Amino acid sequence: MTYAHSFLKSHSTTKDNLSFLLKNEDQKLHLAKNEFNQLFTNPAECISKADAVVLSVKPQDAAALFDQIKEFVDPQQLFISIMAGIKLETIQNALGVSKIIRAMPNLPSQIGMGMTVFTSTDAVTRLELVMVQNLLNTNGKTIYVEKEHLIDAATAVSGSGPAYVFYFMDAMMKAALDMGFNDAEAELLVSQTFSGAADLYNRYDLSCSDWIKKVASKGGTTEAAIRSFEANQLYQDIKDGLEAAKNRAIELGR
Repeated sequence: MTYAHSFLKSHSTTKDNLSFLLKNEDQKLHLAKNEFNQLFTNPAECISKADAVVLSVKPQDAAALFDQIKEFVDPQQLFISIMAGIKLETIQNALGVSKIIRAMPNLPSQIGMGMTVFTSTDAVTRLELVMVQNLLNTNGKTIYVEKEHLIDAATAVSGSGPAYVFYFMDAMMKAALDMGFNDAEAELLVSQTFSGAADLYNRYDLSCSDWIKKVASKGGTTEAAIRSFEANQLYQDIKDGLEAAKNRAIELGR
């Protein structure tokens, strides 16, 4: 749905050119409320008519989806997968198609501030790549990578990344509450701090280390916090967490 709304908002397509293959009638009723009218539960009614097919189910449901649609696909169709962990080769073998793009978006795509990393099979033409990148850009920013294993890495870094930010924000809010602020004050303190810090980083050509040095004066409060983080190996724990996420993405692809 995120992509559908972004495509429409950017005038990349119209509602009449968007078709949805849904699991059940309840999903049809939900989408009908958004005035989408090309809604189907039978793949025979929509898959073969599509120029491009977006595969958007949980990775554990991929095999069932492939079984449902494989007899209706056209080898010349373009397939865009946003399923975590499901490899290009898996899709190629399951559906008998060669033009496949694999993309990993993240949650801020819902508000047009997403980060999407994508790759493709050799059969995808340059024109098709440009077309898809333009579509993906309606949700934020994109990076094209030639090596597919970087999609699993992107899953760990940007795909799961918003949750890490929220995790850190939540810890800071809890600390602010413990220090005496109320809920509203704690939320504003932390959310504005994150928003402002990210904006500063994006506006100037300075590294994270440079910014830390600007805030952390010798013998000051920030230095005390950084030293505590380092003593507890927080930096390495964060890196280990991302590695665990990447390894899980690889496992899901198997």
